[in-house]
Amino acid sequence: MNHKHKKDIWTLLQHADLGKHAFLMFALLLTYIPFWLMIVISFKTRAQYYRNPIMPELPLQLENYQVAGQVVGRYLVNSAFVTSMTILGVVVISSLAAFVFARYQFPGKRVLFLLIISLLMVPGVLTLVPAFVWIKNLGLINSHWGLILPGIAGQQVFAIFITRGYMASLPEELFEAARVDGATMFQLYWCIALPLSRPIVTVVVITSLLATWNDFVWPLIVIGNDNLRTIPIGLSFFQTQYQTAYGAQMAGYFISSLPLLLIFVFTSREFVRGLTAGSVKF
Repeated sequence: MNHKHKKDIWTLLQHADLGKHAFLMFALLLTYIPFWLMIVISFKTRAQYYRNPIMPELPLQLENYQVAGQVVGRYLVNSAFVTSMTILGVVVISSLAAFVFARYQFPGKRVLFLLIISLLMVPGVLTLVPAFVWIKNLGLINSHWGLILPGIAGQQVFAIFITRGYMASLPEELFEAARVDGATMFQLYWCIALPLSRPIVTVVVITSLLATWNDFVWPLIVIGNDNLRTIPIGLSFFQTQYQTAYGAQMAGYFISSLPLLLIFVFTSREFVRGLTAGSVKF
């Protein structure tokens, strides 16, 4: 191949890369347009919105955030409590179960693990009625624990699956050295397995956070008291109450999405690391 042909191929590759980058930039722009509109509209009155819904306009209506904060604030506190307790339960139980499946041998281990994983094939909608009967019999209707306990139970299967794969990839030499030094089973879990599994634990935390924070159907069924509602249900009632106050609505949406955005920004590196480092080993 002569120099001219090499130069033509290199030019084609450069053009292909340029087209790829242009497409990605366009896709990124489309992704951020809804966020831009949400922030812009949150600072507008209804008249400003009808006049120009796309670009910012002075004066900025900061009172929209005051109105939204007064209404959405208690829903945020409720969601924060339910989500934090659910994440804590999911991480503790799933990591303990995953550690046992990954590092110990016992009769029926593989069969039991396959039975647990098979629960991933059960659609969540099929468990709504049994779960509601269970919660009603326990007297947890209109209680945050009626959201927390089913949340912990429902997210265990996926969490055990990915955490077990990661813990199985840890070097056995570390555990053998700790056993020689007299470490107990719990010390092996707490001092070695759990710290080294921080990336996959971050994945479990973020997936549990998203599932719990954005859950709409189950809180709508269980919670009827307005003071106990979580953010998705609260926002739906807030939208009904402020049907034409578009600025206040968008301010409420922005306030409710801000915690998720900040958490993902600060944990995205660990999240990607956990997904790509042995999390699907079987």
